[in-house]
Amino acid sequence: MNHKPVETMRWIGDEQTGSLSLIDQTRLPLELIELNCTTVEMVWEAIKQLRVRGAPAIGIAAAYGVVVGLQTVKGQSEAAFDAHLTKAIEYLAGSRPTAVNLFWALDRMQRRAKELRATKSPAEVHRLLLTEAKAIHDEDRELCRAIGRHGAALIPSGSGVLTHCNAGGLATAEYGTALSVFFTCQDQGKALKVFVDETRPLLQGARLTAWELTQRGIDATLICDNMAGQVMREGRVQAVVVGADRITANGDTANKIGTYSVAVLAHAHGIPFYVAAPTTTFDLTLATGDLIPIEQRAATEITHGFGRQTAPEGVAVYNPAFDVTPARLIRGIITERGVIDPVNEENIRRVVS
Repeated sequence: MNHKPVETMRWIGDEQTGSLSLIDQTRLPLELIELNCTTVEMVWEAIKQLRVRGAPAIGIAAAYGVVVGLQTVKGQSEAAFDAHLTKAIEYLAGSRPTAVNLFWALDRMQRRAKELRATKSPAEVHRLLLTEAKAIHDEDRELCRAIGRHGAALIPSGSGVLTHCNAGGLATAEYGTALSVFFTCQDQGKALKVFVDETRPLLQGARLTAWELTQRGIDATLICDNMAGQVMREGRVQAVVVGADRITANGDTANKIGTYSVAVLAHAHGIPFYVAAPTTTFDLTLATGDLIPIEQRAATEITHGFGRQTAPEGVAVYNPAFDVTPARLIRGIITERGVIDPVNEENIRRVVS
């Protein structure tokens, strides 16, 4: 049994020659391989191709990506530095559209750079931007631990719980969001039985969540996505806990495709459905989930899953990466500041602001 948290990514070296090392999640669960990102293009590709994924982890990686992107402007003018900074931020922002943490982290790096440029040289700004990226990384660790503490209070020992996709250490800086609840329960001596949706079409549940839970020695059972309703009907599930990629002002929540279906099933069976997410995942500029941009992924993820063709040539494919669960189906949102319950705009703004 290994209780050591997963280290999704780490910075190696200084701001001038250092690099971002991250677990290549596309190689799990069979291979644990680190990818060393030495250019902003490599960071962009890692985010786009899901080598690093999960809203908080994407934000952290993007912050480090800004630092990597500035390594090519050493010794150049202030104007060149500013231009490269803007270019790197805009480039990284185009990697994926749905996870709000990506844009939150990039905006934070841009604001910090603007503050520093008033009194600091480009070289000093570059150094302090690495400090800022590390702060984002460290803060996420603390957020995840706090989410786990608040969430664990909702789950009695002996419960059966179900989760969808991956919201563990691989998706964040350390403990995760949804999985932080389970890890904290374990730390507290609570016994849980976790049902893990495989999460089609890329199987983040099967490849990543099941791997993390077994690494920790937590009782985990993998099921196909379309088995969730039957497992609930049999009385095996007492709570559902999932992560989030963006939460709007009214509590509508975007998460990996299939989450909405799980929420509907939980509602039909009278099972509480919880979302675990840091306050950085809230987007109060959007009134409802209808306004969340939904990423469309390549058709080959469905027609040629993991390299093997499973569909006829030329068939039409619809492949949204996320869906939106309406707030009315969410029993509570577990944040680092406490549980938002009931889920409504007034409570959200009170907690997030």
